[in-house]
Amino acid sequence: MSKTRKKAKAGKAKTKTAKRTVAKKTTKTKAAKKSTAGKKLKTSTAARKTTRTTSRTSARSAKRPVATITGVIRTIPQARTKTAGSSMPPIGTPAPAFELMATDGSQISLEDFRGRANVVLYFYPKDDTPGCTVEACSFRDDYPRFDGADTVVLGVSPDSVTSHDKFTRKFNLPFPLLADEGADVARKYGVWVEKNMYGKKYMGVQRATFLIDKSGQLAAVWPKVSVDGHSAEVLTAVQKLGH
Repeated sequence: MSKTRKKAKAGKAKTKTAKRTVAKKTTKTKAAKKSTAGKKLKTSTAARKTTRTTSRTSARSAKRPVATITGVIRTIPQARTKTAGSSMPPIGTPAPAFELMATDGSQISLEDFRGRANVVLYFYPKDDTPGCTVEACSFRDDYPRFDGADTVVLGVSPDSVTSHDKFTRKFNLPFPLLADEGADVARKYGVWVEKNMYGKKYMGVQRATFLIDKSGQLAAVWPKVSVDGHSAEVLTAVQKLGH
């Protein structure tokens, strides 16, 4: 083979090798670009997700304290107002009128006693419960002295007439119990209040007593009654009124 042919073959081989090298470099460059682009895309996506998550978390965190604080500010004063008995009619004003069904099934109204008897109107939560039983029996034991001072005693609770009848018979109560099942009269006298027992809130009767004189005026009010000695305290106030 001539020297010229050998040189031509060698040149062709170098050219092929060079082309292969360039092709490999081009492929590697493209792969590197794709990898870089992929990494940038992943980084951008992750950054967006992080931003969204942070924004949502911040929004939630910002909302929660406001809701909690607002709830506390709004709830506490309302509970205090409802249980303070601030809506009770004041002494020296006309007692709110009422007409309710009594233990024996008759209707009793405040107007029935105007001009002839004082009225001890006492509100209690529920028949045949410990505190209410002590209170009722105390008024029972002192009843002859109330009667001697031209004064009637009337007990009021949201219980039914049937419940009142059982309570009356069980403890031989000599005075009527009135059924205020809709709590309308309790509301008039400001004793239908919000209560809280073991963390559970509910509406019920606040134990309270009102002394109404013969003219229908409120002579004395006991807004939060402690049952021990209460009947004797009311009797003293009645005796000061005179006959």
